[in-house]
Amino acid sequence: MDGGDFICGEKELEFLKERDARLKEVISRVGVIKRRAMPDLFEALVRSIAAQQISSKAHETLWNRMLNGIGGISAEKIDALEIEKLQSFGMSFKKAGYIKNAAAKIVSGEFDISALRNMDDEKIVETLTSLDGIGVWSAEMLMIFSMRRPNVLSFGDFAIQRGLRMIYRHRRITRALFEKYRRRFSPYCSAASLYIWEISSGKYEGYRDLAPKSGKK
Repeated sequence: MDGGDFICGEKELEFLKERDARLKEVISRVGVIKRRAMPDLFEALVRSIAAQQISSKAHETLWNRMLNGIGGISAEKIDALEIEKLQSFGMSFKKAGYIKNAAAKIVSGEFDISALRNMDDEKIVETLTSLDGIGVWSAEMLMIFSMRRPNVLSFGDFAIQRGLRMIYRHRRITRALFEKYRRRFSPYCSAASLYIWEISSGKYEGYRDLAPKSGKK
Protein backbone atom coordinates (compact mmCIF):
# COMPACT_ATOMS: atom_id res chain seq x y z
CA MET A 1 0.00 0.00 0.00
CA ASP A 2 1.02 3.61 -0.36
CA GLY A 3 1.77 5.90 2.59
CA GLY A 4 -0.52 8.27 4.41
CA ASP A 5 -3.16 7.92 7.07
CA PHE A 6 -4.43 4.64 8.42
CA ILE A 7 -8.18 5.14 7.98
CA CYS A 8 -11.03 2.91 9.10
CA GLY A 9 -13.24 2.48 6.07
CA GLU A 10 -17.03 2.37 6.03
CA LYS A 11 -17.02 -1.40 5.52
CA GLU A 12 -15.01 -2.05 8.71
CA LEU A 13 -17.01 0.39 10.81
CA GLU A 14 -20.40 -0.89 9.67
CA PHE A 15 -19.32 -4.44 10.45
CA LEU A 16 -18.18 -3.52 13.95
CA LYS A 17 -21.32 -1.51 14.66
CA GLU A 18 -23.50 -4.44 13.64
CA ARG A 19 -21.52 -6.88 15.77
CA ASP A 20 -21.34 -4.90 19.00
CA ALA A 21 -23.76 -2.33 20.45
CA ARG A 22 -21.29 -0.72 22.84
CA LEU A 23 -18.61 -0.37 20.18
CA LYS A 24 -21.27 1.13 17.94
CA GLU A 25 -21.84 3.82 20.58
CA VAL A 26 -18.11 4.48 20.73
CA ILE A 27 -17.74 4.75 16.95
CA SER A 28 -20.71 7.09 16.69
CA ARG A 29 -19.36 9.30 19.45
CA VAL A 30 -15.72 9.40 18.31
CA GLY A 31 -16.27 9.62 14.56
CA VAL A 32 -13.69 8.73 11.91
CA ILE A 33 -10.19 8.05 13.25
CA LYS A 34 -7.09 8.68 11.17
CA ARG A 35 -3.70 7.44 12.33
CA ARG A 36 -0.46 7.96 10.47
CA ALA A 37 0.99 4.85 8.85
CA MET A 38 4.66 4.16 8.13
CA PRO A 39 4.71 1.91 5.07
CA ASP A 40 8.50 1.40 5.01
CA LEU A 41 8.83 -1.64 7.23
CA PHE A 42 12.50 -1.20 8.14
CA GLU A 43 11.95 2.44 9.07
CA ALA A 44 8.99 1.39 11.19
CA LEU A 45 11.10 -1.34 12.81
CA VAL A 46 13.83 1.13 13.75
CA ARG A 47 11.29 3.61 15.09
CA SER A 48 9.65 0.89 17.17
CA ILE A 49 12.94 -0.09 18.83
CA ALA A 50 13.97 3.54 19.38
CA ALA A 51 10.61 4.33 21.05
CA GLN A 52 10.76 1.59 23.67
CA GLN A 53 10.56 2.76 27.31
CA ILE A 54 10.81 6.50 26.60
CA SER A 55 8.18 9.24 26.45
CA SER A 56 6.54 10.29 23.18
CA LYS A 57 8.30 13.66 23.38
CA ALA A 58 11.71 12.08 23.92
CA HIS A 59 11.04 9.66 21.09
CA GLU A 60 10.15 12.43 18.63
CA THR A 61 13.32 14.32 19.56
CA LEU A 62 15.45 11.20 19.07
CA TRP A 63 13.73 10.35 15.79
CA ASN A 64 14.21 13.84 14.35
CA ARG A 65 17.90 13.72 15.29
CA MET A 66 18.22 10.41 13.47
CA LEU A 67 16.48 11.68 10.35
CA ASN A 68 18.60 14.82 10.26
CA GLY A 69 21.81 13.00 11.10
CA ILE A 70 21.41 10.09 8.70
CA GLY A 71 19.37 11.72 5.95
CA GLY A 72 16.78 8.95 5.69
CA ILE A 73 16.51 5.52 7.30
CA SER A 74 17.54 2.38 5.43
CA ALA A 75 19.20 -0.90 6.38
CA GLU A 76 22.22 -0.01 4.25
CA LYS A 77 22.72 3.38 5.92
CA ILE A 78 22.31 1.97 9.42
CA ASP A 79 24.65 -0.93 8.69
CA ALA A 80 27.35 1.51 7.58
CA LEU A 81 27.18 3.55 10.80
CA GLU A 82 29.31 3.01 13.88
CA ILE A 83 27.23 2.03 16.89
CA GLU A 84 28.52 5.12 18.70
CA LYS A 85 26.94 7.30 16.01
CA LEU A 86 23.54 5.73 16.68
CA GLN A 87 24.01 6.30 20.40
CA SER A 88 24.81 9.95 19.77
CA PHE A 89 21.21 10.52 18.67
CA GLY A 90 20.09 9.80 22.25
CA MET A 91 19.51 6.05 22.49
CA SER A 92 21.02 3.42 24.75
CA PHE A 93 23.85 1.13 23.69
CA LYS A 94 21.42 -1.81 23.84
CA LYS A 95 18.90 -0.18 21.49
CA ALA A 96 21.64 0.86 19.10
CA GLY A 97 22.85 -2.74 19.09
CA TYR A 98 19.38 -4.08 18.32
CA ILE A 99 19.03 -1.68 15.38
CA LYS A 100 22.53 -2.41 14.05
CA ASN A 101 21.97 -6.18 14.29
CA ALA A 102 18.66 -5.96 12.42
CA ALA A 103 20.24 -3.84 9.68
CA ALA A 104 23.18 -6.22 9.33
CA LYS A 105 20.90 -9.25 9.00
CA ILE A 106 18.82 -7.51 6.33
CA VAL A 107 21.83 -6.31 4.34
CA SER A 108 23.45 -9.76 4.47
CA GLY A 109 20.23 -11.46 3.36
CA GLU A 110 19.93 -13.45 6.58
CA PHE A 111 16.62 -11.71 7.31
CA ASP A 112 14.28 -11.07 4.36
CA ILE A 113 12.13 -8.20 5.57
CA SER A 114 10.19 -7.96 2.30
CA ALA A 115 9.03 -11.58 2.71
CA LEU A 116 6.97 -10.56 5.74
CA ARG A 117 4.29 -9.08 3.50
CA ASN A 118 3.48 -12.52 2.09
CA MET A 119 3.17 -14.23 5.49
CA ASP A 120 0.09 -14.79 7.62
CA ASP A 121 -0.17 -12.84 10.88
CA GLU A 122 1.06 -15.64 13.14
CA LYS A 123 4.14 -16.22 11.00
CA ILE A 124 4.90 -12.48 10.91
CA VAL A 125 4.96 -12.37 14.71
CA GLU A 126 7.14 -15.48 14.88
CA THR A 127 9.58 -14.06 12.31
CA LEU A 128 9.81 -10.52 13.70
CA THR A 129 10.33 -11.72 17.27
CA SER A 130 13.38 -13.67 16.11
CA LEU A 131 15.09 -10.26 15.94
CA ASP A 132 16.68 -8.93 19.13
CA GLY A 133 14.65 -6.07 20.56
CA ILE A 134 11.34 -7.02 18.95
CA GLY A 135 8.73 -8.66 21.16
CA VAL A 136 5.18 -9.72 20.39
CA TRP A 137 3.71 -6.28 21.15
CA SER A 138 6.22 -4.51 18.88
CA ALA A 139 5.48 -7.00 16.10
CA GLU A 140 1.74 -6.40 16.47
CA MET A 141 2.16 -2.62 16.29
CA LEU A 142 4.27 -3.00 13.14
CA MET A 143 1.53 -5.18 11.66
CA ILE A 144 -1.09 -2.49 12.29
CA PHE A 145 0.76 0.73 11.54
CA SER A 146 3.25 -0.34 8.90
CA MET A 147 1.80 -3.42 7.22
CA ARG A 148 -1.81 -2.33 7.83
CA ARG A 149 -2.94 -5.82 8.70
CA PRO A 150 -6.70 -5.61 9.37
CA ASN A 151 -7.14 -8.13 12.17
CA VAL A 152 -4.76 -7.32 15.04
CA LEU A 153 -5.85 -6.90 18.68
CA SER A 154 -3.00 -6.94 21.20
CA PHE A 155 -3.51 -8.68 24.52
CA GLY A 156 -0.16 -7.32 25.69
CA ASP A 157 -1.17 -3.70 25.12
CA PHE A 158 -2.14 -2.16 28.46
CA ALA A 159 -4.19 0.58 26.77
CA ILE A 160 -6.22 -2.05 24.89
CA GLN A 161 -6.95 -3.82 28.16
CA ARG A 162 -7.86 -0.52 29.82
CA GLY A 163 -10.11 0.48 26.93
CA LEU A 164 -11.91 -2.86 27.00
CA ARG A 165 -12.50 -2.47 30.75
CA MET A 166 -13.86 1.03 30.21
CA ILE A 167 -16.16 0.19 27.29
CA TYR A 168 -17.52 -3.08 28.66
CA ARG A 169 -17.33 -2.26 32.39
CA HIS A 170 -15.04 -5.08 33.41
CA ARG A 171 -12.72 -5.03 36.39
CA ARG A 172 -10.24 -7.36 34.73
CA ILE A 173 -9.57 -8.62 31.21
CA THR A 174 -8.65 -12.29 31.34
CA ARG A 175 -7.22 -14.05 28.33
CA ALA A 176 -10.53 -15.89 27.80
CA LEU A 177 -12.49 -12.63 27.91
CA PHE A 178 -10.04 -10.98 25.54
CA GLU A 179 -10.42 -13.86 23.08
CA LYS A 180 -14.19 -13.42 23.17
CA TYR A 181 -13.84 -9.83 22.01
CA ARG A 182 -11.16 -10.71 19.48
CA ARG A 183 -13.50 -13.25 17.88
CA ARG A 184 -16.35 -10.72 17.92
CA PHE A 185 -14.32 -8.00 16.17
CA SER A 186 -12.64 -10.35 13.67
CA PRO A 187 -11.78 -9.83 10.83
CA TYR A 188 -11.49 -6.10 11.63
CA CYS A 189 -9.71 -6.11 14.98
CA SER A 190 -7.27 -3.39 13.89
CA ALA A 191 -10.12 -0.93 13.32
CA ALA A 192 -11.60 -1.89 16.69
CA SER A 193 -8.19 -1.32 18.28
CA LEU A 194 -8.17 2.33 17.19
CA TYR A 195 -11.46 2.99 18.97
CA ILE A 196 -10.49 1.04 22.08
CA TRP A 197 -7.27 3.08 22.30
CA GLU A 198 -9.24 6.28 21.88
CA ILE A 199 -11.53 5.48 24.81
CA SER A 200 -8.58 4.37 26.94
CA SER A 201 -7.21 7.93 26.75
CA GLY A 202 -9.87 9.02 29.27
CA LYS A 203 -11.04 11.96 27.13
CA TYR A 204 -14.68 10.83 26.99
CA GLU A 205 -17.15 11.24 29.83
CA GLY A 206 -19.11 8.18 30.86
CA TYR A 207 -16.18 5.78 30.50
CA ARG A 208 -14.07 4.93 33.53
CA ASP A 209 -11.61 2.20 34.37
CA LEU A 210 -13.05 -0.24 36.90
CA ALA A 211 -9.74 -2.00 37.58
CA PRO A 212 -9.01 -2.49 41.29
CA LYS A 213 -7.16 0.46 42.81
CA SER A 214 -4.28 -1.83 43.75
CA GLY A 215 -3.41 -1.94 40.04
CA LYS A 216 -4.17 -5.65 39.68
CA LYS A 217 -6.05 -6.46 36.48
